[in-house]
Amino acid sequence: MSLIIAEIGTSHEGSLEKARLLVDAAADSGADAIKFQWVYADEILHPKTGIVHLPTGDIPLYERFRQLECPVDFYRQMIDYVHSKGCKFCCSPFGLRSLKELLSLNPDILKVASPELNHYPMLKAIAAYRKQQKENGEPMIPVVLSSGVSRMEDIQKAVDIVGTEGVSLLHCITSYPAPESEYNLKVISTLKDNFGIECGVSDHSLDPVLVPVLSVACGGTVIEKHITLSRQTMGLDDPVALEPEPFALMVHVVHQTEATLRHYGKDVGLERTIEQLSEQFGKEKVLAVMGDGIKKLAPAEEANYGRTNRSLHYMRAMKKGEVIGADDVAVLRTEKILTPGISPEYLDEVIGKTLACDVEDGQGVQKEELA
Repeated sequence: MSLIIAEIGTSHEGSLEKARLLVDAAADSGADAIKFQWVYADEILHPKTGIVHLPTGDIPLYERFRQLECPVDFYRQMIDYVHSKGCKFCCSPFGLRSLKELLSLNPDILKVASPELNHYPMLKAIAAYRKQQKENGEPMIPVVLSSGVSRMEDIQKAVDIVGTEGVSLLHCITSYPAPESEYNLKVISTLKDNFGIECGVSDHSLDPVLVPVLSVACGGTVIEKHITLSRQTMGLDDPVALEPEPFALMVHVVHQTEATLRHYGKDVGLERTIEQLSEQFGKEKVLAVMGDGIKKLAPAEEANYGRTNRSLHYMRAMKKGEVIGADDVAVLRTEKILTPGISPEYLDEVIGKTLACDVEDGQGVQKEELA
């Protein structure tokens, strides 16, 4: 049976009451795990990253994330409530502080979101924690890595750090919404063969059936999909989330597909699934969604490569000749208007370097700026 993760994310808007309603909806819809996001704005973005356009007006994206910050006790109560519903608690941290606080609450599943696949300091901290668990004779916390807006070499670096034991990998397109025809779900088999671990899909498409069902038919064993009480509400991801009824439909058709695969076997089951979906969506579209299995950036996310994922940014304006300290650079998403910096893998090399020129607050770090 596939692990079905209902991604609440920040759709709760900081309200415990709304969070409980979302958990109720996810559990009643058949989710196995319910996922939150542990947000601290300064772990994700620089304050100068730019503006996000919302129905209520334009607001700095950094300030929007600030509005989504919750105290530790919020997540503690959510873990207890999720468990009371018979589901597993899953959560994404976005930096070292949120990771430490999350791990202190012993979540059931740790999720690394696609933009954090190259947050190497956080990945190394996860690996160190799991290593300590193993040395203590404790079960290692399961980790789910999402691989949107990434290339195969990016995934390889992340897996090399975190390891493969108890690790699952989700194929993803980091675009909201993500076009079904670009999903290339045969990549699931490619990733399984390449890394030897369980794989699945993090689905940002709008349909509850097409991508989830085909992902299972292509060998996926994990499905993550956003859930919301209404697509008209103010959560950042609500416009691409499923409301409870279509989420329940997704769970139902996924389990039907699993039964078909068990009964007929993988190959015949895949053929029958393609036939059934072709009646609803057309065979041309179904085959387009399956793709060619070659891992590459989807057209919808190509422009975001280097902007949505992490790079090094200056945290203050600095003058030529100054020495870069640990607090002077951060591993951040670039997002809207700033210039991407070099990869976080160079963080330790950058700290202690002398600047060869003046730099601006928020600017992406470039190698030629370092003496």
